[in-house]
Amino acid sequence: MLWNEPNNLSHWDFQLDPEWKQFSAMVRLAGEAVRAERPGLTRVLGGTSPIDASFLKLVGSHGALDEVDAVAIHGFPLDWNHWQIHEWPSRLAEITATVRHPVWISEVGVSSFGAEEVQDWGLGRTAELLLGRAPRIHWYSLFDLPRAWPATTRHREAEGSSYYRHFYMGLVREDGTPKPALRRFARHAPGLGICQWFHFEDHRLDAGVKWLEELGVKHLRTGLSWADSYRPGWEAWFDRQMKALEPFEVTVTFCFTPEHRGIRPHHTSPPRQPEEYADFCARMVRRYG
Repeated sequence: MLWNEPNNLSHWDFQLDPEWKQFSAMVRLAGEAVRAERPGLTRVLGGTSPIDASFLKLVGSHGALDEVDAVAIHGFPLDWNHWQIHEWPSRLAEITATVRHPVWISEVGVSSFGAEEVQDWGLGRTAELLLGRAPRIHWYSLFDLPRAWPATTRHREAEGSSYYRHFYMGLVREDGTPKPALRRFARHAPGLGICQWFHFEDHRLDAGVKWLEELGVKHLRTGLSWADSYRPGWEAWFDRQMKALEPFEVTVTFCFTPEHRGIRPHHTSPPRQPEEYADFCARMVRRYG
């Protein structure tokens, strides 16, 4: 998967790239590079959030869809989106009517911020509405985000309760105990996959693999950070992570600009040289594809 939520300011600084022309050129280069390394590997445009057909038309006009095999969308109607959960089929249909590519749902989820019973109901309703309608559906996520870690969002505490919902998206609490929705998820696996981001040297990796196997998960989405590839010991961590995830069909998301390679020093910045992102994607595919 090439990038993540490119129409979300928390993941791509479109104030520096207001027409997404730099983004589109970067994705096209990366798609070409991946195809050159592994011609049969499925290349997916990073999931959009919010779901926006006009955005896909725009980047498509810049060539961003020329070197991908699928597009993806993200939806969180019970937490952040301004539409109801029952609208999921029509939201998906709008995108499938817009592009010629298969449409994946690479993140869908419900937080337990207000009540764990809401998450449990929301998972069941999501499965009713979406199973069988998309080639891949990834529930976000397996684990709650540890409260000592920051969430990847642009406003942090200024978002009010919306910010804190980020920490309660998991099926497993921070203390390692399961929530009620975990049992319901198991009834829908492997039709439902999981999206779980493992941070650099994440202490939850081994426990995550154990949970995924117990739940019967087949499809897993995670990430390898371009920015992390400049940390000391990055190769050992990437190797360990990818080795641990071998039992699953893994969609690896390549994203996050190294600060010293961006137009401005931030992980959301367009890179100064988009060829460097394409080279990172090619090297990772060569190593793990």
